Amino acid sequence: MGKILNKIKQGKVLVSDGAWGTFLQQKGLKPGECPEEWNITHPEEVLDIARSYIKAGADMIETNSFGGTRFKLEKFGLADKVFELNKAAAEISRKAAGDKFVLGSVGPTGKILMMGDVTEDEMYEAFKEQAKGLEAGGADAIMIETMSDLDEARIAIRAAKENTGCEVFCTMTFEKTITGEFRSMMGVSPTEMVQILIDAGAELIGANCGNGIAGMVGIVEEIRKANPDIPILVHANAGMPVYQDGETVFPEQPDEMAALVPKIIAAGANAIGGCCGTTPEHIRKIRVIFEK
Repeated sequence: MGKILNKIKQGKVLVSDGAWGTFLQQKGLKPGECPEEWNITHPEEVLDIARSYIKAGADMIETNSFGGTRFKLEKFGLADKVFELNKAAAEISRKAAGDKFVLGSVGPTGKILMMGDVTEDEMYEAFKEQAKGLEAGGADAIMIETMSDLDEARIAIRAAKENTGCEVFCTMTFEKTITGEFRSMMGVSPTEMVQILIDAGAELIGANCGNGIAGMVGIVEEIRKANPDIPILVHANAGMPVYQDGETVFPEQPDEMAALVPKIIAAGANAIGGCCGTTPEHIRKIRVIFEK
């Protein structure tokens, strides 16, 4: 059993980090610029983000590699730099983490299997290449996230599991339907996700983005009903986005988000962090709740 799962097995609820994208933009990442390239061109800025989450009390931090497959990088002319950029991403977070854990972030490829954009083998190779780079840079786990297609999630898990010695985690993104059920963009429910991801080799599953913590409670309860034992991780947004003065804002303040943490733990979550709109201050407040 890997180190992160071991902590969870001992009954520890872990605190994860918060958003990276908005942070990079604050540091000067321009629209249309490749975030992963910053691992080589602006490593100190990326390191500063990682360190800020460790200082806030995170037990584990992600890497600046969400769009690190060749399918995403080729848009920036960087398809030949997959290994290098992912390795650099993990090295930066590893440097910041010290004795804490590093989750190598792997997002969707942007290709749709059922549309014939890509074959299963091509997708597998792309995830394999990325996962190997993250492992080489010192990631403890491969964190496959923001998935909406079960097939893509399954392929990503298998590629990481079969080609690295890292723990393999996977979260999908769900929205609430008009009838009050949770579904991914491709129509997958949390219940449908559970066994397929576990069978593919995921050792921890959950949800990220799409909802604030309040919305995540129902998702965690649904996963728990389907499986009482699998570790669950939640990376929630800072509330639901609102459009204000020409920009998207996530309204939930750190205290508001932290106040809901006991509820999500009671529902069965084993690791809690943030997604869009969350900051080191959100993570610090979550950590304080754990220490009460």
